[in-house]
Amino acid sequence: MKAVLRKIRISPDKANLVAGIVRGKNVKEALDLLKFMPKKAAKILYKVINSAAYNAKNNFKQNINDLYITTILVTKGPTFKRSIPTARGRSLPIRKRTSHITVEVGVKGVDSKSLKSVHEQPVEAKVKASAPAKVSADKKVKVKTTEKKAEKKVEKKAEKKTVKKSK
Repeated sequence: MKAVLRKIRISPDKANLVAGIVRGKNVKEALDLLKFMPKKAAKILYKVINSAAYNAKNNFKQNINDLYITTILVTKGPTFKRSIPTARGRSLPIRKRTSHITVEVGVKGVDSKSLKSVHEQPVEAKVKASAPAKVSADKKVKVKTTEKKAEKKVEKKAEKKTVKKSK
């Protein structure tokens, strides 16, 4: 239950300042705070949090009033490099920074990984439809042989250590 906004034209420091205020709050409370905050980042975060909440409502059948912001991650995006001309034919750099914002919402006390989307099919049905039984049996054999090889390597290392200690 998350929403991601990438390459947004705001510095990560400025966006993270506002994100720190709403981190861990109820979604409704956070949206109310952001609606009246006089910062550019507030308007951007409002849209991302609202999107994450409605993703949870639409895809996971969650009630928006029960949702809390579990994580807000503001990371650095690509920087646009510009320059401004100065005296004697020189130029000074201008860095226009961008951010990636990731918002995850969830219900308190419930693991978000355990929730399944309404649109997801059961995993068993996908596996049965895509692979015949013989292929899965071959894979099991390969796994067993690799496990045996790993066990032999561990035994050889243990033998070498005992030989070195005895010398």
